[in-house]
Amino acid sequence: MFVCDHKTLRLSFNKFHNAEDKEKPEYGELCLLELSDGRLTAGACAFGDDEKSGKYIRGFADSIALEEVSKWHTLDRDDLSNCLEEDINWINIGEETEDGYSVQLENFKTFSDGDRPKNEQYCLLILTDGCLSAGRWDDDIERFEGWGSPNKYRDDVWAWTALSPDKFSQQEEEWENEQKQEEELNRNPVLDPKLFKYGTDITDYYERALNKLRVDYPWATLTQMLKKTQWDIVPLHGRYVFGQVSKGWRGTTIVNEWTDGSTADEFIDFLCEYVKEPVKNSNPGEKFKYGMDIEVYLDKAYKNVKRDYRWLDKKMLKKYCRYAIQQIDGEWEFVKAYKGDKEYFICDVDSADSFIKDAEYAFKSAALDSNPVVAEYKVKFGRIEVNGWYLEKYDFARRKTGDYTVTVQAGDRVTGGTREFFIPPDCFETKSYEEFLDRYLEIVPGGAFGLYKKDLLSDTGLKEFLGY
Repeated sequence: MFVCDHKTLRLSFNKFHNAEDKEKPEYGELCLLELSDGRLTAGACAFGDDEKSGKYIRGFADSIALEEVSKWHTLDRDDLSNCLEEDINWINIGEETEDGYSVQLENFKTFSDGDRPKNEQYCLLILTDGCLSAGRWDDDIERFEGWGSPNKYRDDVWAWTALSPDKFSQQEEEWENEQKQEEELNRNPVLDPKLFKYGTDITDYYERALNKLRVDYPWATLTQMLKKTQWDIVPLHGRYVFGQVSKGWRGTTIVNEWTDGSTADEFIDFLCEYVKEPVKNSNPGEKFKYGMDIEVYLDKAYKNVKRDYRWLDKKMLKKYCRYAIQQIDGEWEFVKAYKGDKEYFICDVDSADSFIKDAEYAFKSAALDSNPVVAEYKVKFGRIEVNGWYLEKYDFARRKTGDYTVTVQAGDRVTGGTREFFIPPDCFETKSYEEFLDRYLEIVPGGAFGLYKKDLLSDTGLKEFLGY
């Protein structure tokens, strides 16, 4: 490493160029800039075609307009390694002259001393190879971000010094001050006696709401209530509030304050209405109306799917369709296993029949996974647009068992979606291709995907592929 003492080091940038002069930096060249208000920054040159318009780019969405720049000095052509290998405290960059304009930079710091720039601070960098660079410090990913050269991580930098503050660093400083002020206000928050007449333990308010709910929903439990995002009692702007807490940018706390009333009893009434849906949908008489044996529910789902997916075998379900009824936080739930049966997630269903439908969907997927495609027919079509979505794929597939599926894909400029439909056997229990299409289009409607009966009726290749 260099023997030069960064603490006493001064860099003198001499022979600045005036922005109005004919001489311009090369495109992409990184330059030290003095602005018309005297501030120092840096940026990579990006002139327009006429060399009068353009900007100096500091980073993404971060640039300096040409008209803001008074003087510039290139940073791309300097290698200070020879000087830094000596015990020196003054380095001239460019020839120093009596009438020349110069700028001196000092107060260099290093990460090895435990120092680090403030977040969003734009800095001049001396790299470990002795070259100069510049960038804005991102504290989250610990690197200096710039443009025109790769981002510089802390290991790339020997020493750095801050350039002049700008709107980004000022905004960051304001944000940090606001966070400090909020922390100070919340050290001793004010308590509104009407709003918190039952104390500052949120459990007391939930329990009072629970007692009211049990008048209409005798099965109600605290666990059911907490299925919706929990409310809490937290300090905000120097006072206690009812709020929902989440994490924001850079670990900040975001509080969604309850503002629909001003008393504790009004909040309890609100809480009853807020949690009514998950409580109502947790009626054990509806949810487990076929008992507490999971196999009863799975047998019903299996029989329903087996009617159309005739090749389905229970062995096909063992790998992906593993369900149970378990007690979670004191509440009985339908759960599905994953990670080799080591973990479960709760099935969000409000009734036994809803769970059976979810299981049927999983069984159908397992059945198709066990029935490989043996032949495909791609329907040819022109430009088809439905509600801003453009049809991209309409492919029929014959499975090993002789059954058929169709895959439809559509998209717009930014996203897309794909759906696979199984064509049940009763669609084929017809005498003509036209009758088949009448049944088929009830499953894959033309209005939803842009191919109607007249389009498919004229496709002789598809007719033959489907066995008509």
